Amino acid sequence: MKKILLVLLAIGTMVSYSHAEMKCAPGKCGAAMKMPGKPKKMMKMFQSVSKEKAILLQEGKAKAFCPECGMSLPMFYKTNHAAHVNGKTKQYCSIHCVVEDMQKGSTLTDIKVVDTNSLKFIDATKAFYVVGSSKKGTMTAVSKYAFSSKADADAFAKVNGGKVVDFKGALEAAKADFAKDSKMIAKKQAMMAKKGEMMYGKMCQKTDKKFATTAEAKAFIIENKLCKGLNGKQLQAVGLYLKNR
Repeated sequence: MKKILLVLLAIGTMVSYSHAEMKCAPGKCGAAMKMPGKPKKMMKMFQSVSKEKAILLQEGKAKAFCPECGMSLPMFYKTNHAAHVNGKTKQYCSIHCVVEDMQKGSTLTDIKVVDTNSLKFIDATKAFYVVGSSKKGTMTAVSKYAFSSKADADAFAKVNGGKVVDFKGALEAAKADFAKDSKMIAKKQAMMAKKGEMMYGKMCQKTDKKFATTAEAKAFIIENKLCKGLNGKQLQAVGLYLKNR
């Protein structure tokens, strides 16, 4: 019984930003964010795939990052969406970021989503989503994973819980969650940007360049080798700082 309680306690203290790029384990965040060194081995998140398996549909130097929040697309690949916006393809880490772009007034057409099983992009309007499963969500407390067939969605829900809905239902759920999720995200991003400012001062060359998005800032850091020894979390932190300073 004691062992079971300890395991439950350990699970309860685990975090994700959706949560890996946004938050560290309690009591260890300072060390992980301050010191470069070798990245600690992390438990692979359900959303993640290797860079080789991730299909990137958007173009440009920042194509590996979500244009809304800046997070790594391969790291959150199983919740990736893509759409045509003003003649260009944009690829998002999550349906939350799809809604965020819509809230800005963008018109999204030909919306696609990654099929959780095949890892290929499919027509989002024909997909079956499992909303509220036990698998961690991306940019939301309520996860939303898509499948090409209802049978696959039902099988996933049977094992992991959640409700099977169509794209309209998933989009409505994301919109309903948007305000609460955005408040949570903004708080985490503000904390991370402060860490990023400290790292920028100690580990990076200075630049006066202004950035419209975190993704743009991260791409600039990588291309110009602006900082030394940044791991994924640290890169996100510095990118957030540069975008918001």
